[in-house]
Amino acid sequence: MYWSEEDQVFIVEVPELPGCIAHGNTQMSALNNSQEAIQLWIETAQEFGDPIPQPQYQRLIKI
Repeated sequence: MYWSEEDQVFIVEVPELPGCIAHGNTQMSALNNSQEAIQLWIETAQEFGDPIPQPQYQRLIKI
């Protein structure tokens, strides 16, 4: 997660899911939006029969 000065929002990138990015006006909204983006990414991959990468990193916080 990082702050975009240009867009004036927090941005969350999910490195294990190419192109999976979300944003929000607050850190919490960006995080919540990223959870939705992850779910949509996975659903779309399943719909098209694309592989879903296995997590490579250990979760640092429990959500």
